[in-house]
Amino acid sequence: MEYLELLLLISFVLACIHLLFSNLAMKTLKNKLPPGPKPFPIIGNILELGTHPHLSLSRLSQIYGPIMTLKLGNITTIVISSPQLAKEVLHKHDKTFCDRQTPDTLTAMDHHKVSVIWLPLRKKWRNLRRICADNLFSIQKLDSTQVLRQKKVQELLDFVKEKSEKGESLDMSNAAFITVLNFISNTFFSIDLAHYDSFKSQEFKDIVWGIMEEIGRPNVVDFFPMLRMLDPQGTRARMKRYFKKLINFFDGLVEERVQRRGLEGESNGRKDLLDSMVDLMLEDNSELSRSQVLHLLMDLFNAGIDTTSSMIEWAMAELVRNPKESKKVREELHQVLGKEQQIEESHISKLPFLRAVVKETFRLHPPAPLLLPHKSPQEDIELCGFMVPKNAQVWVNVWGMGRDSSIWTNPNEFMPQRFLESNIDFRGNDFELIPFGAGRRICPGLPLAFRSVHIVLASLLYGYDWKLPNELEAKDIDMSEKFGITLHKAQPLQIIPIKS
Repeated sequence: MEYLELLLLISFVLACIHLLFSNLAMKTLKNKLPPGPKPFPIIGNILELGTHPHLSLSRLSQIYGPIMTLKLGNITTIVISSPQLAKEVLHKHDKTFCDRQTPDTLTAMDHHKVSVIWLPLRKKWRNLRRICADNLFSIQKLDSTQVLRQKKVQELLDFVKEKSEKGESLDMSNAAFITVLNFISNTFFSIDLAHYDSFKSQEFKDIVWGIMEEIGRPNVVDFFPMLRMLDPQGTRARMKRYFKKLINFFDGLVEERVQRRGLEGESNGRKDLLDSMVDLMLEDNSELSRSQVLHLLMDLFNAGIDTTSSMIEWAMAELVRNPKESKKVREELHQVLGKEQQIEESHISKLPFLRAVVKETFRLHPPAPLLLPHKSPQEDIELCGFMVPKNAQVWVNVWGMGRDSSIWTNPNEFMPQRFLESNIDFRGNDFELIPFGAGRRICPGLPLAFRSVHIVLASLLYGYDWKLPNELEAKDIDMSEKFGITLHKAQPLQIIPIKS
């Protein structure tokens, strides 16, 4: 214990010395930095973040403006809170700000060195991004796997029907998670990983949310990098346990395919994502290692399941709270689809109000409220007359932009119709609404998320009305948030399906 205390004392003294010299070096830039709250000695503005940083930063932006500076320990942080400045960072200076400020938790198992999400934009990143585009997210690949998603949706509807006939409530958080989990697992591996009548999904849910929570959790090591060796909050150790479970699981699947390939020669006609990756991995002079395959699967698995299932739950919660909008969606579905018609992904383009509901959900509840942190590793950049120092991390507060009354009328109200009167979309060109980011770093899984959210919502709303259990009223729904790198509903939505 004395040894640990000595180490902590030495680290604290070194941190103070480092901060003193860094402050001296920053004095020449101080007048050029964007405005912001006055930092405390040593800790800077860490206490300003609170438990819901996206909300705290939105309040601060109302005082200091759409570009502001925070000192988080040793790290200079620039917060962007307007579409115009977001466009400057993610479009005009996209190439400059394309690198990531990597949280210490992601150094567990060296994930940051092989992750398509966190790698700098070099050859390795371009290779992994191309693999994603060619083997998973192209229009042709998504079209070829839509029958699979329809099958999983039908299984969800069978479960909903059972709940409806019994008059029982359904945990929408869990139902959405299992549906999207099986979307992803069948697309990747041609297998189901969970069923609605089992508890097997809970382990995956705990791992996926655990990872997202650890990445988003304020970590003293990120503010004072010289404490990295100590991992005082244990976040890297916990992340390593999560990563190890998934990596071992994926490695078993990869080994099974490699062994089968040795026995059968080719992949016997099957071409899911894992087959495609094994093909690339086994090529002569391959640029794709087994380790890269495992970590890429982990990136796609976590991000794809977490964000998509969360958006489905948020959308259903908003519709239950707003029965007029829910009725409009159902009327549109019945008008376009008629009776007893299976909903297909091709119908999405014919459902403008449903698409407006999804956009409004992304506006109010963006999957990553601060996106992922950007930085310029090479040079200082001028934005709006202010200087963004080299290696400062840049947060884009898309949650705050979605609630900004200077951008949106009645920003805190759920009003899908606002999107019927505009061409604003969320594919990275309209900076008022960029829940998936924009530019080179836009989320590669956007095309799959777009299809998945719409087809699940349409299917849930087409045949059923929904009510709260125990005679609760819409105003009783708890809409509080649980913050991580992604934004979850703190209390799972419990609702009863009523056959229409």
